[in-house]
Amino acid sequence: MPGTLTSTPLTAVDRCDRCGAAARVRAVLPAGGELLFCQHHANEHMDRLRELEAVIDTDAAPAV
Repeated sequence: MPGTLTSTPLTAVDRCDRCGAAARVRAVLPAGGELLFCQHHANEHMDRLRELEAVIDTDAAPAV
C-alpha cells in the first residue's frame, strides 16, 4: 500500500521557483522533489506537470 502524501501548508515565505512571487501551488514530482509556483506559473506549466504525473496541491496556498 502506498504511503499517504502529506505536505505542510505554504507560508508567506514560500516563493515561486520561477519568479519569486508568493507560492500558491506545490507540485510534488514522482521522481522526488517539489516545485512551488505562483498561480500564473502554475497555470503556465500545468499541462507538463500533469504529463509528469506530479501531485498538484492547490490547497497549500497560505491564508491571506
